[in-house]
Amino acid sequence: MTFVRVLRTPDDRFTELPDFAYEPHYAEVPDPEGGGMLRLAYVAAGPTDGPVVLLLHGEPSWSYLYRTMLPVLANAGLRAIAPDLVGFGRSDKPAEVTDHSYARHVEWLRSFVGDVLDLRGVTLVGQDWGGLLGLRLVAEHPDRFAGIVAANTGLPTGDQEMPEEWWDFHDTVANAPTLDVARFVRAGTRSELPAGVCAAYDAPFPDETYKAGPRALPALVPTDPDDPASDANRFAWAKLSMMDIPFLCAFADSDPITGSMKSVLLRTMRGAQELDHPVIVDAGHFLQEDAGEQLARVVADFVQHRVVAA
Repeated sequence: MTFVRVLRTPDDRFTELPDFAYEPHYAEVPDPEGGGMLRLAYVAAGPTDGPVVLLLHGEPSWSYLYRTMLPVLANAGLRAIAPDLVGFGRSDKPAEVTDHSYARHVEWLRSFVGDVLDLRGVTLVGQDWGGLLGLRLVAEHPDRFAGIVAANTGLPTGDQEMPEEWWDFHDTVANAPTLDVARFVRAGTRSELPAGVCAAYDAPFPDETYKAGPRALPALVPTDPDDPASDANRFAWAKLSMMDIPFLCAFADSDPITGSMKSVLLRTMRGAQELDHPVIVDAGHFLQEDAGEQLARVVADFVQHRVVAA
């Protein structure tokens, strides 16, 4: 697997983003399969010596999703870091759907967290694909992580059927001649998104050639027991279930896509026992949009009283 083209969204697409004046930072991560380097973008807020919170977005959003959470976390004394997955946001975009694999995305993030920033004592906040990737990172590199917040996410192995709503989304992405990224985000929220916010979600993708990442990820979710990622995800389940790392579920009250995963995590994860797991009210799949400040306060309290105190 090698890259034919790597696209980079022009900087002027990101000017005047509503409520997102954070200076972008960039890291170079290697791609062993492609033989080159990719630029991975991220934003950060809060004291550089504060406990680290890694905010991972999913499909088809980018770090802009965390704009209302960043200042809350920073004011709580935490170092909040929100990267853009490869193929999303300001990060480089391999132009072919076949350039993307589950393993490749895990490795790109591993290099960012471990090799470039050398983060330790990290609390993971993973939503959607942010959990699919982040939970793998925790299981495979537990020495770098101190806590987990699972927010509308899971870790599919292909051994259980996916919800009908997820299949509807999967099929729409597979068949749509034009991928309306902002519409997908709007469909996953309870609140109305202003036009400027919708434009911000469209900003990373000037045209269809930039959308290989959003096109690829739904098909990379393991839906069959023999999926290429299934064994690694089963290993991650086994490893995570035996870890004592504090594990908080902060799911929305109105997400048909991942809602059923909460009960599975609660009964499986040792680190979830004896914790009070909040319900983020009046929120859909993209709970950061609907209730970002509420979720940020939950995360800050969890880090201060469960992770740092552990």
